Amino acid sequence: MNPLTEDHVREALKQVIDPELFVNIVDLGLIYEVTIEPASADEPSDTEGTAEESSASEASASEAGDAEAPSTEAGDSPAPSTDEPLTTDGAWAVKIEMTMTSPMCPAGPQLVGQSKEFVSKLPGVKQVDVKVVMDPPWTPEKMTEDARDQLGIF
Repeated sequence: MNPLTEDHVREALKQVIDPELFVNIVDLGLIYEVTIEPASADEPSDTEGTAEESSASEASASEAGDAEAPSTEAGDSPAPSTDEPLTTDGAWAVKIEMTMTSPMCPAGPQLVGQSKEFVSKLPGVKQVDVKVVMDPPWTPEKMTEDARDQLGIF
């Protein structure tokens, strides 16, 4: 069983706070998809590099029409419970598909960089790939009730 779950990744991502709204990116509804796979031994670690490099390449890929990624069906594989302790057996590649509150979000590079930073600190994570997508566009309806309360949106 996979010792690293989507819930673990999302908890790590809650440490990333939007510097303009002061709410974490998970509660804002910016995280669309999290995929965890065994890391390939021949793939280099992707947790290094700057947020600016990552964001620039992801933004240009999104602008070039590469915003659509194959999605997995909800029932493909059930995620193990987060009650189990994280272990370091295996090496995991984490792929995150996220969006921004606006296409020209000035905090984009910071949010991408921090997402990689916090997820890469999880036990067993060898590679973190963050892809910024703009489709479907973000709307306030994607926020959790907690985020709406924090922002005074009812």
